Amino acid sequence: MVRSEAQGRLPGSAPVSIVDIGSNSVRVVIYEDLSRAPTILFNEKVLCGLGKGLGSSGRMDTEAVERALHALRRFKALSRQARATKMFVLATAAAREASNGPEFIAAAEEILGQPVQVLSGEEEARYSALGVISGFQEVDGIAGDLGGGSLELIDIRNGVFTPGITLPLGGLRLSEASGNSLSKARALARQEVKSAKFLQGGAGRSFYAVGGTWRNIAKLHMEITNYPLHMMQGYQLQLNEMQNFLEQVVLSKDSKDPAWQSVSKSRRALLPFGAVAMQEVLAAMKPARVIFSAQGVREGYLYSQLPPDEQEKDPLLLAADQLAILRARSPEHARELADWTGQMVPAFGIEETEEENRYRRAACLLADISWRAHPDYRGLQALNLIAHSSLVGITHPGRAYLALANYYRFEGLHDDGATGPLSQIATPRLLGLAKLLGGLLRVVYLFSASMPGVVDHLYFRKAERGDLDLEFVVPHDYADFAGERLEGRLQQLGKLTNKRIAFVFE
Repeated sequence: MVRSEAQGRLPGSAPVSIVDIGSNSVRVVIYEDLSRAPTILFNEKVLCGLGKGLGSSGRMDTEAVERALHALRRFKALSRQARATKMFVLATAAAREASNGPEFIAAAEEILGQPVQVLSGEEEARYSALGVISGFQEVDGIAGDLGGGSLELIDIRNGVFTPGITLPLGGLRLSEASGNSLSKARALARQEVKSAKFLQGGAGRSFYAVGGTWRNIAKLHMEITNYPLHMMQGYQLQLNEMQNFLEQVVLSKDSKDPAWQSVSKSRRALLPFGAVAMQEVLAAMKPARVIFSAQGVREGYLYSQLPPDEQEKDPLLLAADQLAILRARSPEHARELADWTGQMVPAFGIEETEEENRYRRAACLLADISWRAHPDYRGLQALNLIAHSSLVGITHPGRAYLALANYYRFEGLHDDGATGPLSQIATPRLLGLAKLLGGLLRVVYLFSASMPGVVDHLYFRKAERGDLDLEFVVPHDYADFAGERLEGRLQQLGKLTNKRIAFVFE
Protein backbone atom coordinates (compact mmCIF):
# COMPACT_ATOMS: atom_id res chain seq x y z
CA MET A 1 0.00 0.00 0.00
CA VAL A 2 1.39 3.38 -0.99
CA ARG A 3 1.45 5.92 1.83
CA SER A 4 0.50 9.49 1.06
CA GLU A 5 0.33 12.70 3.01
CA ALA A 6 -3.07 13.88 4.18
CA GLN A 7 -4.56 16.29 1.65
CA GLY A 8 -6.55 18.01 4.41
CA ARG A 9 -3.39 19.47 5.92
CA LEU A 10 -1.56 22.62 4.91
CA PRO A 11 1.51 21.83 2.80
CA GLY A 12 4.82 22.25 4.59
CA SER A 13 3.30 22.49 8.07
CA ALA A 14 5.43 21.43 11.04
CA PRO A 15 3.37 20.58 14.16
CA VAL A 16 4.33 22.03 17.53
CA SER A 17 3.09 21.06 20.96
CA ILE A 18 2.76 23.08 24.12
CA VAL A 19 2.38 21.60 27.59
CA ASP A 20 0.74 23.83 30.20
CA ILE A 21 1.30 22.77 33.83
CA GLY A 22 -1.30 24.75 35.75
CA SER A 23 -2.47 24.75 39.34
CA ASN A 24 -5.70 22.94 38.50
CA SER A 25 -5.10 21.25 35.15
CA VAL A 26 -2.21 19.92 33.11
CA ARG A 27 -2.80 20.12 29.37
CA VAL A 28 -1.17 19.40 26.05
CA VAL A 29 -2.21 21.18 22.87
CA ILE A 30 -0.66 20.12 19.55
CA TYR A 31 -0.98 22.63 16.72
CA GLU A 32 -0.70 22.01 13.00
CA ASP A 33 1.99 24.67 12.70
CA LEU A 34 3.52 27.64 14.47
CA SER A 35 1.32 30.19 12.74
CA ARG A 36 -0.64 33.41 13.22
CA ALA A 37 -3.78 31.29 12.80
CA PRO A 38 -2.83 27.96 14.41
CA THR A 39 -5.17 24.98 14.06
CA ILE A 40 -5.37 22.44 16.88
CA LEU A 41 -4.50 18.88 15.90
CA PHE A 42 -4.94 17.41 19.38
CA ASN A 43 -5.97 18.76 22.78
CA GLU A 44 -6.14 16.95 26.12
CA LYS A 45 -6.17 17.96 29.77
CA VAL A 46 -6.02 16.20 33.10
CA LEU A 47 -7.42 17.91 36.21
CA CYS A 48 -4.54 17.06 38.55
CA GLY A 49 -5.13 19.76 41.18
CA LEU A 50 -1.45 20.54 41.77
CA GLY A 51 -2.47 23.62 43.73
CA LYS A 52 -4.76 21.71 46.07
CA GLY A 53 -3.74 22.33 49.68
CA LEU A 54 -0.83 24.53 48.61
CA GLY A 55 -2.02 27.49 50.67
CA SER A 56 -1.97 25.55 53.94
CA SER A 57 0.93 23.12 53.41
CA GLY A 58 3.17 25.10 51.08
CA ARG A 59 3.62 21.94 49.04
CA MET A 60 2.02 20.33 46.02
CA ASP A 61 0.00 17.27 46.95
CA THR A 62 1.95 14.01 46.43
CA GLU A 63 -0.90 12.26 44.66
CA ALA A 64 -1.48 15.28 42.42
CA VAL A 65 2.22 15.33 41.51
CA GLU A 66 2.13 11.65 40.55
CA ARG A 67 -0.96 12.20 38.40
CA ALA A 68 0.71 15.15 36.69
CA LEU A 69 3.93 13.24 35.98
CA HIS A 70 1.92 10.33 34.57
CA ALA A 71 0.05 12.78 32.32
CA LEU A 72 3.34 14.26 31.13
CA ARG A 73 4.56 10.84 30.03
CA ARG A 74 1.43 10.45 27.95
CA PHE A 75 1.71 13.99 26.58
CA LYS A 76 5.27 13.35 25.41
CA ALA A 77 4.14 10.17 23.63
CA LEU A 78 1.22 12.03 22.01
CA SER A 79 3.49 14.84 20.83
CA ARG A 80 5.87 12.34 19.29
CA GLN A 81 3.01 10.46 17.62
CA ALA A 82 1.64 13.73 16.17
CA ARG A 83 5.11 14.42 14.65
CA ALA A 84 5.57 17.60 16.69
CA THR A 85 8.84 19.23 15.68
CA LYS A 86 8.99 21.39 18.81
CA MET A 87 7.64 21.13 22.33
CA PHE A 88 7.24 24.10 24.66
CA VAL A 89 6.57 23.46 28.36
CA LEU A 90 5.17 26.13 30.70
CA ALA A 91 4.46 25.92 34.43
CA THR A 92 2.55 28.49 36.45
CA ALA A 93 1.53 29.32 40.04
CA ALA A 94 1.60 25.93 41.81
CA ALA A 95 5.03 24.90 40.50
CA ARG A 96 6.31 28.43 41.07
CA GLU A 97 5.23 28.72 44.69
CA ALA A 98 5.44 25.19 46.16
CA SER A 99 8.44 24.20 48.27
CA ASN A 100 8.60 20.93 46.32
CA GLY A 101 8.27 22.81 43.03
CA PRO A 102 11.96 22.46 42.01
CA GLU A 103 11.82 18.71 42.67
CA PHE A 104 8.67 18.39 40.56
CA ILE A 105 10.12 20.47 37.73
CA ALA A 106 13.27 18.34 37.66
CA ALA A 107 11.15 15.17 37.38
CA ALA A 108 9.03 16.74 34.65
CA GLU A 109 12.10 17.77 32.64
CA GLU A 110 13.53 14.25 32.89
CA ILE A 111 10.27 12.76 31.56
CA LEU A 112 9.82 15.27 28.76
CA GLY A 113 13.47 15.63 27.83
CA GLN A 114 12.69 19.30 27.60
CA PRO A 115 13.28 22.37 29.80
CA VAL A 116 10.24 23.61 31.73
CA GLN A 117 9.74 27.37 31.84
CA VAL A 118 8.39 28.31 35.25
CA LEU A 119 6.63 31.59 34.57
CA SER A 120 6.65 34.43 37.05
CA GLY A 121 3.34 36.13 37.78
CA GLU A 122 4.37 39.04 35.58
CA GLU A 123 5.27 36.67 32.74
CA GLU A 124 1.92 34.92 33.08
CA ALA A 125 0.18 38.26 32.75
CA ARG A 126 2.33 39.15 29.74
CA TYR A 127 1.60 35.94 27.85
CA SER A 128 -2.07 36.15 28.77
CA ALA A 129 -2.15 39.66 27.29
CA LEU A 130 -0.45 38.41 24.12
CA GLY A 131 -3.01 35.61 23.94
CA VAL A 132 -5.83 38.13 24.02
CA ILE A 133 -4.07 40.32 21.44
CA SER A 134 -3.63 37.27 19.18
CA GLY A 135 -7.35 36.50 19.31
CA PHE A 136 -8.95 39.92 18.78
CA GLN A 137 -8.49 42.50 16.09
CA GLU A 138 -8.49 45.52 18.38
CA VAL A 139 -8.00 45.17 22.13
CA ASP A 140 -8.83 48.01 24.49
CA GLY A 141 -9.36 47.04 28.10
CA ILE A 142 -8.05 44.91 30.93
CA ALA A 143 -7.43 41.18 30.64
CA GLY A 144 -7.91 38.90 33.61
CA ASP A 145 -6.66 35.31 33.52
CA LEU A 146 -8.10 33.18 36.31
CA GLY A 147 -6.21 29.96 36.87
CA GLY A 148 -6.37 27.47 39.70
CA GLY A 149 -3.83 29.28 41.86
CA SER A 150 -3.70 32.88 40.69
CA LEU A 151 -5.38 35.71 38.86
CA GLU A 152 -3.32 37.79 36.46
CA LEU A 153 -4.50 41.28 35.50
CA ILE A 154 -3.02 43.47 32.79
CA ASP A 155 -4.08 46.62 30.92
CA ILE A 156 -3.96 46.47 27.10
CA ARG A 157 -4.51 49.40 24.76
CA ASN A 158 -3.88 49.30 20.99
CA GLY A 159 -1.68 46.24 21.28
CA VAL A 160 0.49 47.80 23.98
CA PHE A 161 0.42 46.73 27.62
CA THR A 162 2.14 47.67 30.84
CA PRO A 163 3.52 45.06 33.28
CA GLY A 164 0.66 43.16 34.88
CA ILE A 165 0.16 41.87 38.39
CA THR A 166 -0.69 38.49 39.88
CA LEU A 167 -3.09 37.99 42.79
CA PRO A 168 -3.59 34.81 44.88
CA LEU A 169 -7.19 34.49 43.70
CA GLY A 170 -7.24 31.36 41.56
CA GLY A 171 -10.47 29.41 41.90
CA LEU A 172 -8.87 26.47 43.69
CA ARG A 173 -6.86 28.66 46.03
CA LEU A 174 -9.77 30.94 46.82
CA SER A 175 -12.05 28.03 47.73
CA GLU A 176 -9.42 26.54 50.05
CA ALA A 177 -8.28 29.81 51.62
CA SER A 178 -11.89 30.63 52.49
CA GLY A 179 -12.69 27.17 53.82
CA ASN A 180 -15.28 26.91 51.03
CA SER A 181 -17.10 29.91 52.46
CA LEU A 182 -18.26 32.27 49.74
CA SER A 183 -18.61 35.19 52.16
CA LYS A 184 -14.99 34.74 53.26
CA ALA A 185 -13.94 34.27 49.64
CA ARG A 186 -15.57 37.59 48.79
CA ALA A 187 -13.75 39.37 51.60
CA LEU A 188 -10.42 37.88 50.48
CA ALA A 189 -11.04 38.78 46.85
CA ARG A 190 -12.11 42.32 47.69
CA GLN A 191 -9.00 42.89 49.77
CA GLU A 192 -6.66 41.58 47.08
CA VAL A 193 -8.36 43.46 44.23
CA LYS A 194 -7.87 46.73 46.13
CA SER A 195 -4.16 46.49 45.31
CA ALA A 196 -4.93 46.59 41.57
CA LYS A 197 -5.32 50.36 41.42
CA PHE A 198 -5.05 50.40 37.62
CA LEU A 199 -8.43 48.67 37.36
CA GLN A 200 -10.03 52.10 37.76
CA GLY A 201 -8.54 53.00 34.38
CA GLY A 202 -10.70 50.32 32.77
CA ALA A 203 -14.00 52.11 33.38
CA GLY A 204 -16.19 52.06 30.29
CA ARG A 205 -13.78 49.79 28.41
CA SER A 206 -13.76 45.99 28.01
CA PHE A 207 -12.83 43.28 30.48
CA TYR A 208 -11.34 40.24 28.73
CA ALA A 209 -12.03 37.11 30.77
CA VAL A 210 -9.51 34.29 30.31
CA GLY A 211 -9.27 30.90 32.01
CA GLY A 212 -11.21 27.66 32.25
CA THR A 213 -13.44 28.56 35.19
CA TRP A 214 -14.57 31.81 33.59
CA ARG A 215 -15.10 30.13 30.22
CA ASN A 216 -17.35 27.61 31.95
CA ILE A 217 -19.38 30.47 33.42
CA ALA A 218 -19.86 31.72 29.86
CA LYS A 219 -20.76 28.21 28.74
CA LEU A 220 -23.38 27.99 31.49
CA HIS A 221 -24.87 31.32 30.47
CA MET A 222 -25.12 30.11 26.86
CA GLU A 223 -26.93 26.96 27.97
CA ILE A 224 -29.39 28.76 30.21
CA THR A 225 -30.23 31.43 27.60
CA ASN A 226 -30.27 28.97 24.66
CA TYR A 227 -27.67 31.03 22.86
CA PRO A 228 -27.36 29.63 19.32
CA LEU A 229 -23.55 29.67 19.08
CA HIS A 230 -21.59 27.65 21.62
CA MET A 231 -18.37 29.50 20.89
CA MET A 232 -16.41 30.89 23.85
CA GLN A 233 -14.07 33.06 21.81
CA GLY A 234 -15.60 36.52 21.53
CA TYR A 235 -18.74 35.80 23.58
CA GLN A 236 -19.77 39.15 25.00
CA LEU A 237 -22.11 40.35 27.74
CA GLN A 238 -22.89 43.87 28.87
CA LEU A 239 -21.89 44.71 32.43
CA ASN A 240 -25.35 44.60 34.02
CA GLU A 241 -26.24 41.25 32.47
CA MET A 242 -22.89 39.81 33.51
CA GLN A 243 -23.27 41.03 37.09
CA ASN A 244 -26.78 39.63 37.39
CA PHE A 245 -25.70 36.25 36.09
CA LEU A 246 -22.66 36.10 38.36
CA GLU A 247 -24.98 36.55 41.31
CA GLN A 248 -27.02 33.57 40.10
CA VAL A 249 -23.84 31.49 39.89
CA VAL A 250 -22.77 32.51 43.38
CA LEU A 251 -26.12 31.56 44.86
CA SER A 252 -26.18 28.33 42.81
CA LYS A 253 -29.93 28.06 43.35
CA ASP A 254 -30.42 26.53 39.92
CA SER A 255 -27.53 24.06 40.09
CA LYS A 256 -29.98 21.20 39.54
CA ASP A 257 -30.99 22.75 36.23
CA PRO A 258 -29.91 20.51 33.33
CA ALA A 259 -27.93 23.46 31.95
CA TRP A 260 -25.46 23.05 34.82
CA GLN A 261 -24.66 19.56 33.56
CA SER A 262 -22.93 21.18 30.59
CA VAL A 263 -20.13 22.05 33.03
CA SER A 264 -17.91 19.16 34.07
CA LYS A 265 -18.42 17.99 37.64
CA SER A 266 -14.81 18.80 38.56
CA ARG A 267 -15.27 22.41 37.38
CA ARG A 268 -18.75 22.93 38.78
CA ALA A 269 -17.66 23.33 42.40
CA LEU A 270 -15.28 26.16 41.49
CA LEU A 271 -17.78 28.22 39.50
CA PRO A 272 -19.14 30.20 42.50
CA PHE A 273 -15.58 31.12 43.56
CA GLY A 274 -14.70 32.15 40.02
CA ALA A 275 -17.90 34.22 39.98
CA VAL A 276 -16.94 35.95 43.24
CA ALA A 277 -13.49 36.82 41.88
CA MET A 278 -15.01 38.31 38.73
CA GLN A 279 -17.63 40.23 40.70
CA GLU A 280 -14.94 41.99 42.71
CA VAL A 281 -12.86 42.80 39.63
CA LEU A 282 -15.88 44.22 37.81
CA ALA A 283 -16.94 46.24 40.84
CA ALA A 284 -13.50 47.87 40.98
CA MET A 285 -13.15 48.33 37.22
CA LYS A 286 -16.70 49.16 36.05
CA PRO A 287 -16.16 48.11 32.41
CA ALA A 288 -18.84 48.51 29.78
CA ARG A 289 -18.76 44.83 28.83
CA VAL A 290 -17.16 41.47 29.49
CA ILE A 291 -15.65 39.60 26.53
CA PHE A 292 -14.57 35.98 26.94
CA SER A 293 -11.33 34.83 25.36
CA ALA A 294 -10.41 31.25 24.57
CA GLN A 295 -6.89 32.54 23.85
CA GLY A 296 -4.66 32.73 26.91
CA VAL A 297 -1.14 32.01 28.09
CA ARG A 298 -0.51 29.11 25.70
CA GLU A 299 -1.61 31.04 22.62
CA GLY A 300 0.20 34.14 23.85
CA TYR A 301 3.42 32.20 24.25
CA LEU A 302 3.16 30.80 20.72
CA TYR A 303 2.36 34.28 19.41
CA SER A 304 5.55 35.54 21.09
CA GLN A 305 7.56 32.97 19.11
CA LEU A 306 6.44 34.45 15.77
CA PRO A 307 8.55 37.05 13.93
CA PRO A 308 7.06 40.56 13.90
CA ASP A 309 5.85 40.33 10.29
CA GLU A 310 3.87 37.18 11.14
CA GLN A 311 2.39 38.76 14.25
CA GLU A 312 1.06 41.61 12.14
CA LYS A 313 -0.96 39.32 9.84
CA ASP A 314 -4.75 39.30 10.14
CA PRO A 315 -5.62 35.92 11.75
CA LEU A 316 -9.15 35.90 10.33
CA LEU A 317 -8.10 36.47 6.72
CA LEU A 318 -5.17 34.08 7.06
CA ALA A 319 -7.40 31.29 8.43
CA ALA A 320 -10.04 31.93 5.75
CA ASP A 321 -7.40 31.78 3.03
CA GLN A 322 -6.05 28.52 4.47
CA LEU A 323 -9.54 27.01 4.39
CA ALA A 324 -9.86 28.09 0.76
CA ILE A 325 -6.59 26.31 -0.01
CA LEU A 326 -7.81 23.17 1.74
CA ARG A 327 -11.43 23.06 0.57
CA ALA A 328 -12.25 25.40 -2.32
CA ARG A 329 -12.22 24.44 -5.99
CA SER A 330 -9.96 27.41 -6.67
CA PRO A 331 -8.35 29.54 -3.92
CA GLU A 332 -7.36 32.02 -6.66
CA HIS A 333 -11.02 32.49 -7.57
CA ALA A 334 -11.90 33.04 -3.91
CA ARG A 335 -9.28 35.80 -3.72
CA GLU A 336 -10.65 37.33 -6.93
CA LEU A 337 -14.09 37.48 -5.32
CA ALA A 338 -12.68 39.21 -2.24
CA ASP A 339 -11.22 41.97 -4.43
CA TRP A 340 -14.13 42.20 -6.90
CA THR A 341 -16.91 42.47 -4.32
CA GLY A 342 -15.00 45.26 -2.60
CA GLN A 343 -15.04 47.20 -5.87
CA MET A 344 -18.75 46.50 -6.51
CA VAL A 345 -20.26 47.23 -3.06
CA PRO A 346 -19.96 51.04 -3.44
CA ALA A 347 -22.20 50.86 -6.55
CA PHE A 348 -25.03 49.94 -4.16
CA GLY A 349 -24.46 52.97 -1.93
CA ILE A 350 -22.54 51.05 0.74
CA GLU A 351 -19.49 52.48 2.46
CA GLU A 352 -17.88 49.71 4.48
CA THR A 353 -16.06 50.15 7.77
CA GLU A 354 -12.65 48.51 8.12
CA GLU A 355 -14.23 45.70 10.13
CA GLU A 356 -16.95 45.12 7.53
CA ASN A 357 -14.30 45.06 4.81
CA ARG A 358 -12.43 42.28 6.65
CA TYR A 359 -15.58 40.26 7.14
CA ARG A 360 -16.60 40.55 3.48
CA ARG A 361 -13.17 39.44 2.32
CA ALA A 362 -13.22 36.48 4.70
CA ALA A 363 -16.72 35.50 3.55
CA CYS A 364 -15.53 35.47 -0.08
CA LEU A 365 -12.52 33.33 0.79
CA LEU A 366 -14.91 30.86 2.43
CA ALA A 367 -17.53 30.97 -0.32
CA ASP A 368 -16.69 27.62 -1.90
CA ILE A 369 -15.60 25.44 1.01
CA SER A 370 -18.79 23.34 0.96
CA TRP A 371 -18.77 22.47 -2.75
CA ARG A 372 -18.23 18.75 -2.13
CA ALA A 373 -21.54 18.46 -0.27
CA HIS A 374 -24.74 17.41 -2.04
CA PRO A 375 -26.12 20.47 -3.90
CA ASP A 376 -29.22 20.51 -1.69
CA TYR A 377 -27.07 20.87 1.43
CA ARG A 378 -24.20 23.09 0.36
CA GLY A 379 -25.76 26.16 1.93
CA LEU A 380 -26.43 24.45 5.24
CA GLN A 381 -22.99 22.90 5.33
CA ALA A 382 -21.37 26.28 4.57
CA LEU A 383 -23.38 27.87 7.36
CA ASN A 384 -22.40 25.19 9.88
CA LEU A 385 -18.75 25.01 8.87
CA ILE A 386 -18.27 28.75 9.11
CA ALA A 387 -20.41 29.41 12.20
CA HIS A 388 -18.65 26.68 14.17
CA SER A 389 -15.11 27.06 12.89
CA SER A 390 -12.23 28.02 15.16
CA LEU A 391 -11.81 31.49 13.67
CA VAL A 392 -10.35 34.30 15.76
CA GLY A 393 -10.15 38.03 15.15
CA ILE A 394 -13.92 38.17 14.71
CA THR A 395 -16.96 39.02 16.82
CA HIS A 396 -19.99 36.76 17.13
CA PRO A 397 -22.09 39.11 14.93
CA GLY A 398 -19.25 39.00 12.39
CA ARG A 399 -19.18 35.21 12.49
CA ALA A 400 -22.92 35.18 11.84
CA TYR A 401 -22.40 37.53 8.86
CA LEU A 402 -19.83 35.20 7.27
CA ALA A 403 -22.04 32.15 7.71
CA LEU A 404 -25.26 33.83 6.55
CA ALA A 405 -23.70 35.43 3.46
CA ASN A 406 -22.61 32.02 2.25
CA TYR A 407 -25.94 30.44 3.09
CA TYR A 408 -27.73 33.12 1.04
CA ARG A 409 -25.27 32.55 -1.81
CA PHE A 410 -26.49 28.95 -2.09
CA GLU A 411 -30.10 29.06 -0.87
CA GLY A 412 -31.42 32.45 -1.98
CA LEU A 413 -31.88 35.85 -0.39
CA HIS A 414 -34.49 34.90 2.17
CA ASP A 415 -34.52 33.74 5.78
CA ASP A 416 -35.78 30.40 7.00
CA GLY A 417 -35.39 28.07 9.96
CA ALA A 418 -31.69 27.60 9.28
CA THR A 419 -30.90 31.33 9.33
CA GLY A 420 -33.16 32.30 12.23
CA PRO A 421 -30.78 31.64 15.15
CA LEU A 422 -27.79 33.36 13.54
CA SER A 423 -29.96 36.26 12.38
CA GLN A 424 -30.58 37.00 16.06
CA ILE A 425 -26.84 37.40 16.60
CA ALA A 426 -26.02 39.51 13.54
CA THR A 427 -26.76 43.22 13.76
CA PRO A 428 -29.37 44.58 11.30
CA ARG A 429 -26.55 46.27 9.40
CA LEU A 430 -24.52 43.06 9.08
CA LEU A 431 -27.61 41.08 8.15
CA GLY A 432 -28.28 43.47 5.27
CA LEU A 433 -24.66 43.33 4.14
CA ALA A 434 -24.73 39.51 4.25
CA LYS A 435 -27.72 39.46 1.89
CA LEU A 436 -26.07 41.96 -0.44
CA LEU A 437 -22.90 39.88 -0.59
CA GLY A 438 -24.92 36.71 -1.06
CA GLY A 439 -26.78 38.39 -3.93
CA LEU A 440 -23.55 39.48 -5.63
CA LEU A 441 -22.06 36.01 -5.31
CA ARG A 442 -25.21 34.39 -6.72
CA VAL A 443 -24.84 36.48 -9.86
CA VAL A 444 -21.10 36.22 -10.41
CA TYR A 445 -20.81 32.49 -9.72
CA LEU A 446 -22.98 31.84 -12.79
CA PHE A 447 -20.23 33.39 -14.90
CA SER A 448 -17.17 31.96 -13.21
CA ALA A 449 -18.14 28.30 -12.69
CA SER A 450 -15.95 28.68 -9.58
CA MET A 451 -12.83 29.15 -11.70
CA PRO A 452 -10.57 32.21 -11.96
CA GLY A 453 -10.10 34.54 -14.90
CA VAL A 454 -13.61 35.90 -15.52
CA VAL A 455 -14.74 37.92 -12.51
CA ASP A 456 -12.37 40.84 -13.05
CA HIS A 457 -13.99 41.58 -16.44
CA LEU A 458 -17.46 42.20 -14.98
CA TYR A 459 -18.68 45.33 -13.23
CA PHE A 460 -21.65 47.43 -12.17
CA ARG A 461 -21.92 51.07 -13.19
CA LYS A 462 -24.44 53.85 -12.86
CA ALA A 463 -26.97 53.65 -15.69
CA GLU A 464 -27.34 56.42 -18.24
CA ARG A 465 -30.91 55.38 -19.09
CA GLY A 466 -33.62 56.97 -16.98
CA ASP A 467 -35.51 53.71 -16.44
CA LEU A 468 -32.48 52.01 -14.80
CA ASP A 469 -30.33 52.60 -11.75
CA LEU A 470 -27.44 50.26 -12.51
CA GLU A 471 -26.02 48.42 -15.47
CA PHE A 472 -24.18 45.13 -15.11
CA VAL A 473 -21.54 45.39 -17.81
CA VAL A 474 -20.45 42.15 -19.49
CA PRO A 475 -17.91 41.90 -22.35
CA HIS A 476 -19.28 40.62 -25.66
CA ASP A 477 -16.95 37.64 -25.35
CA TYR A 478 -19.16 36.42 -22.49
CA ALA A 479 -22.49 36.89 -24.28
CA ASP A 480 -23.08 33.14 -24.28
CA PHE A 481 -23.49 33.25 -20.50
CA ALA A 482 -26.81 35.08 -20.91
CA GLY A 483 -29.90 33.14 -19.88
CA GLU A 484 -33.01 33.01 -17.76
CA ARG A 485 -31.24 31.86 -14.61
CA LEU A 486 -28.73 34.69 -14.78
CA GLU A 487 -31.47 37.25 -15.45
CA GLY A 488 -33.49 35.92 -12.53
CA ARG A 489 -30.61 36.27 -10.10
CA LEU A 490 -29.84 39.78 -11.29
CA GLN A 491 -33.45 40.78 -10.66
CA GLN A 492 -33.32 39.18 -7.19
CA LEU A 493 -30.36 41.41 -6.44
CA GLY A 494 -32.26 44.41 -7.79
CA LYS A 495 -35.27 43.63 -5.62
CA LEU A 496 -33.09 43.23 -2.54
CA THR A 497 -31.33 46.56 -3.07
CA ASN A 498 -34.31 48.44 -4.51
CA LYS A 499 -32.33 49.04 -7.70
CA ARG A 500 -33.44 48.67 -11.32
CA ILE A 501 -30.63 46.64 -12.93
CA ALA A 502 -30.07 45.29 -16.45
CA PHE A 503 -27.32 43.54 -18.38
CA VAL A 504 -25.28 45.51 -20.87
CA PHE A 505 -23.04 43.61 -23.29
CA GLU A 506 -20.24 45.70 -24.77
